[in-house]
Amino acid sequence: MKYAEIAALLPHRYPFLLVDRVLELTAGERIVALKNVTANEPFFSGHFPGQPLMPGVLICEAVVQAGGILARASVDAPSQQGKIAMLTGLDHVRFRRQVVPGDQLRLEVEIVRRRGTFCKMRGTAQVEGKVAAELEFTVVEVDPENETDP
Repeated sequence: MKYAEIAALLPHRYPFLLVDRVLELTAGERIVALKNVTANEPFFSGHFPGQPLMPGVLICEAVVQAGGILARASVDAPSQQGKIAMLTGLDHVRFRRQVVPGDQLRLEVEIVRRRGTFCKMRGTAQVEGKVAAELEFTVVEVDPENETDP
C-alpha cells in the first residue's frame, strides 16, 4: 500500500502523516508499515538542537496511525464506510531506544479485541529489529461530520 491508498484511509496529511508505506496487511488481524525518519522532519529543529531525537509521542502516533489503517481496512459494513479511527487510550507504553534521523521505523500492530466501533490493539515500533517503543491502545471509529460521536 502506497501513499494514495494510505491517505484514503487516514485523515492525516503532511507533516503529520507518519506512515510512509504498508508492507503487510491482514484485515481484522495485523499490519506492518514503515516510517522513514528524515533529518528534515519539522520536530527535529526543536527536539533537540544538536542531538535530534524523534519525540516518543510521535513514535506512538506512528504506531497508532498504522493501527488506524488496520481498523479502517478491516471494516466490511457499509454503515462504517467514511468513518475515521480516533485514539481513545494508550496503555503500557514503554520506550526502549532512541529514534534518530536516518532510522526507519517498522510499525507492527495487531488487533487484540474488537467490539462494535471500539478496537483494542497492541503495537511496536522497531529500528533494525530492536524495539524502540511498545504500547497498547484503543481506537473508536467515528463519523468525522458528527462531533458528538463516539
